[in-house]
Amino acid sequence: MEPATARTGPPLPDATGVTGLLDGIPGQHSPRQVTRPAEQGPRVRYRQPRRLPVPFTLSYAAVLAVTSCVAAYADPALVHALQQGSSTDVAHLLTAPAQVLLASALWVAGGLLSPFTLGFLIVLTLLERRIGGARTAVVFLLGHVLATLATEVPVGLAVLVGHLPTSSLHRLDYGISFGVATCVGALSCLLRPWLRLPLLIAVGGMLLQDLLAFTDPLTDWGHLFALTIGVATWPWVRRWSRLHSSGGTNAS
Repeated sequence: MEPATARTGPPLPDATGVTGLLDGIPGQHSPRQVTRPAEQGPRVRYRQPRRLPVPFTLSYAAVLAVTSCVAAYADPALVHALQQGSSTDVAHLLTAPAQVLLASALWVAGGLLSPFTLGFLIVLTLLERRIGGARTAVVFLLGHVLATLATEVPVGLAVLVGHLPTSSLHRLDYGISFGVATCVGALSCLLRPWLRLPLLIAVGGMLLQDLLAFTDPLTDWGHLFALTIGVATWPWVRRWSRLHSSGGTNAS
């Protein structure tokens, strides 16, 4: 019997030989053939153009600038006809309420030098940045419409019962002051308490002083009423501010 000996097969190829075997098998690649993707350069980021931060305020201001230039340089008879057609007097409110309520907010009483122009730019810019453009428009129009009705409806009733002449039905009434006063009241709730109270006292005191001067008591009552409307919107304005800052519902 032959002595047991370890079974030996053909010698195993070295690493170089394994590489060669893999090269001969379809679909196989040797380690030397594995290619890595080329090193990519720094990734270029394309930034989208930033939107205007306050599109409603800027667009509205541009419209007011145009109408103010028309009021300043156009023929006085034409200007009077345009403003009379935009007036929210009782006669127009009875015949074309929606048209005149919108048209009357396209003019600035006193032109661009009116203090309400500066107030418009500052207040609406701050409010739009906090709650968005669409909601700022809602606040502005809410005060403009409700304060206008609050001042013109009593005029119509007074004419109806004979306390005012019929000519009062065509009283010239237009401008942005009611909307601006409402936005002041709405904006105040977003300010810190140490600034909120002084703002309301200063604006309210100025409106009361105008009322006591008895220059235009109907309009002055409308300003106070508009400021009160703005204060009444505080619950909604605070909620809208939280939604706008969190990006939940951006209504710009």
